[in-house]
Amino acid sequence: MYPVERHQAILDLLNKNDAVQVTELVELLAVSEMTIRRDLDVLERKGLLRRVHGGAISNHGRSYEPPFLLRTTEQTEEKRRIGRAAAALIQKGDSVMLDVGTTTLEIARNLTGQQNLTIVTPCFQIAALLAEHPGIRLILTGGIMRQGELSLVGHLAVRTVQDFYVDKFFMGAAGVDLEVGFTEFNVEDTLVKQAMLRSAKDITAVVDSSKFGQVAFTAIAPLQAVNRIITDSGLSPQLSLAIQQMGIELILV
Repeated sequence: MYPVERHQAILDLLNKNDAVQVTELVELLAVSEMTIRRDLDVLERKGLLRRVHGGAISNHGRSYEPPFLLRTTEQTEEKRRIGRAAAALIQKGDSVMLDVGTTTLEIARNLTGQQNLTIVTPCFQIAALLAEHPGIRLILTGGIMRQGELSLVGHLAVRTVQDFYVDKFFMGAAGVDLEVGFTEFNVEDTLVKQAMLRSAKDITAVVDSSKFGQVAFTAIAPLQAVNRIITDSGLSPQLSLAIQQMGIELILV
């Protein structure tokens, strides 16, 4: 296993348990204790965890936002399936808002051959992917660019979104909780999402199953604010039933 793969495995375990022990990592990753300690040192220097006696603990709270590039390595196959299913809902002639995020980026990958679409997005990665496709009219929201995330935020982004009324909005989220609703790491991104929610006739949340049961820093909206949720088949039957009982269409892929 390469170091980057070990580091990802350690961070995945930390995200689930908030703490890891050197001994359990040695057994899980089949490497020496010295190797694990070096890995933990590297991750601590990057600010991704905090070393404690015998292991490490999470170095962040609910407002911590994992880097975009790191998120692209998580649940990749699930996000691809969700992206394909979401893109299948988009028809010729639609006007669409695409949220910032690694899952909405997968939707954009499936739109490159489409014709007569209007795409509004605050996401630089999506804009770069779709910019050279003649069948797509692309509108960037403007605003202040968030470094690393490459999303556009601030009053300019919100004001631009408020000027449009689109057919469909595809929204990502950092957390999905039955009681709290959809939540996000960053307040400024949340304000843009809320503006897009008000501007769309039909709303789909695209979130992989690892986001369920998670609560991030700031509230976006209750679950009932969306028409449907597209997620992967890893969602538990209990959560699936509860969502459907709320009157929300659920698509599992």
